[in-house]
Amino acid sequence: MEAVAKLNNVPTSARKMRMVADLIRGQRVDRALNLLKFEPKEGAARLEKLLRSAVSNWIAKNEDERLEDADLMIKEIRVDGGRILKRLRPAPQGRAHRIRKRSNHVTLIVDSKKASTKVTAGKEEEVTNETAN
Repeated sequence: MEAVAKLNNVPTSARKMRMVADLIRGQRVDRALNLLKFEPKEGAARLEKLLRSAVSNWIAKNEDERLEDADLMIKEIRVDGGRILKRLRPAPQGRAHRIRKRSNHVTLIVDSKKASTKVTAGKEEEVTNETAN
């Protein structure tokens, strides 16, 4: 069973956050946490906290399973653009330049590796049965 964690209105541009998210996409949770811990980029600390939240959400959903046996991995991580705060900065000769302060929304889905292999095995069996007929 998968668990979801969301982080809204992060005051960083989506492009900068995607660079960090691409590092951990599809990784196992323990490896992703190690990568984020030593990554110097600003978004790494926020993504590490979000990943820990997703793991704790998974634990709350699956109380009967042990975390060590689950072999959790990052199933999906999505970084979308958020709202843009528009500000004005003085410019020469009485003009003004527009400053856009961007933000983003991050959605992180964590799932057990065992659960995802069972689902794909079921789909493969369905496909082979259809081709046999």
